[in-house]
Amino acid sequence: MEDTMEDTSSDQRLMSPPPKRRNGGLITMPFVIANEAFEKVASYGLVPNMILYLMKDYHFGVAKGTNIIFFWTAATNFMPILGAFLADSYLGRFLTIGLGSICSFLGMTLLWLTAMLPRVKPSPCIPLAPNCESPTAAQMTLLVSSFALISIGAGGVRPCSLAFGADQLDRRDNPKNERVLESFFGWYYASAAVSVLIALTGIVYIQDHLGWRTGFGVPAMLMLLSTFLFFLAFSLNRKLPLPSPDARGCYHHEKGSLLVVPTDKLRWLNKACIIRNPELDLAMDGSALDPWSLCTIEQVEEFKALLKVMPLWSTGIMMSINISQNSFPLLQASSMDRHITSSFQIPAGSYGMFTIITLAAWVVLYDRVIIPLASKIKGKQVRLGVKLRMGIGLFVSCMGMVVSGLVENIRRRKAIQEGYLNNGQGVVKMSAMWLVPQHCLNGLAEAFNAIAQTEFYYSEFPKSMSSIAAALFGLGMAVANLLASVIVSAVDHATSKGGKESWVASNINKGRYDNYYWLLAIMSAINLLYFLVCSWAYGPCIDRRTSSVRDEGNGIKEEEEELSYLGNSRVGDEGNGLKEEESLPKSRELAA
Repeated sequence: MEDTMEDTSSDQRLMSPPPKRRNGGLITMPFVIANEAFEKVASYGLVPNMILYLMKDYHFGVAKGTNIIFFWTAATNFMPILGAFLADSYLGRFLTIGLGSICSFLGMTLLWLTAMLPRVKPSPCIPLAPNCESPTAAQMTLLVSSFALISIGAGGVRPCSLAFGADQLDRRDNPKNERVLESFFGWYYASAAVSVLIALTGIVYIQDHLGWRTGFGVPAMLMLLSTFLFFLAFSLNRKLPLPSPDARGCYHHEKGSLLVVPTDKLRWLNKACIIRNPELDLAMDGSALDPWSLCTIEQVEEFKALLKVMPLWSTGIMMSINISQNSFPLLQASSMDRHITSSFQIPAGSYGMFTIITLAAWVVLYDRVIIPLASKIKGKQVRLGVKLRMGIGLFVSCMGMVVSGLVENIRRRKAIQEGYLNNGQGVVKMSAMWLVPQHCLNGLAEAFNAIAQTEFYYSEFPKSMSSIAAALFGLGMAVANLLASVIVSAVDHATSKGGKESWVASNINKGRYDNYYWLLAIMSAINLLYFLVCSWAYGPCIDRRTSSVRDEGNGIKEEEEELSYLGNSRVGDEGNGLKEEESLPKSRELAA
């Protein structure tokens, strides 16, 4: 009798609609956004002038210092993938953000100590002089440890903040859900751009005029404030529901549950969730005895989604290589006239602000002017498709490298004409505002491609992979930083053979930075063709507008979903990039 009652109760739990999931609410958003904003101001403010710090205080050459920065930024962009995994599977987003904030603060404090304590870095000398001491193993360990902690901290903060914000607005039963998410991602990047803009102007200005001690101390204090504000909101965040690590369904099902089957795409992966012998594969509660041998359908479908987007994801790496070129533009700006007035000049490390200004301006223009105007003319809601925007970004990035090469070619010729061939520190009579167009093109490329990438992953992935979707672009940046280091090293090695001057020589006037930029432009053009092939092979994006009933607490999910391709569910297609929103498709019940 007890067994019967227990089975009946179990059936009722499976068949009755679970309570609707509650979101944290908008009240938590200011704290989360402020936390990431301060983290970006602090961390991004350290990058622009770092090559100068490594060259002057640690006595590195341009190539070695640039490679160290590439490795650091690669780690910073890779760690969000690990942070996303830990947040979605084990720790939850609140704890992950909190631990990340603490690590960032500790890392910035260590970096500040390298500027405060003379003994933790080599003795002062004239840069590149023969008698300059190299840093000891202990000194390098302290420097690298500070970089590592900052990267770990970014891995905890950056993926979780974006995913949390998107979850507050994501309503997949809403016909206008895609437009809402598109607008959110755009404005989120715009707000992040403002933080980076402050870093590239305010923090860089402090470093240039007040020195490294204050320049590194201010970011550390900002990160302390960021950590304090986030934990101050503990009472608001602690009650948020955490993503369930359990599968919501599986190939095998209990009586009364909904029958869910894997999709036909990549069917060979479906073998991973097939029950071969129930007695040997399943425990008494229906779970897998060996999770390494028997997966759930959700795990298989998540892996399929990740595997399917990888070719398109890889196309963004080349653009990330282009926009990660920070050291060379800094050296270019240092050798050019940066005066706005007779008494004020823009810091060399602040010219990256034009990239951020362009990104933010385009987001506002696109969201508030272009789309509303196009919708008014057409009479229906329209938007540029995510793949079209990704492709436009890659094209603009290629043009940015072409312009970079042209400007550097002109600057170098003028430097030689003015007698600065052997003086890389000489300032040529050429305005540094010539560098603005290439920065603007990089900002426009990132506005198109980076935002579209994140929106693409978030829309194509299951809900349980929200943090992974938010961190995937950062993973591309990490790979790009590593590849950029490989490219710089390969170019330096190949072009310096036979006693020739390297293209990336420390003396910018003897080097051929213009040839280096044009090499990146050629690689970008090849990558654009690769993107067209991958985009065609991927096919139309999936319309994931769904109506679902969830219970995140016990991992049970009853979901009614109809996946329809844009070619059928929308008027218009991905080819011309314009999609018109239609009404929510009717759901179909899947009977057990």
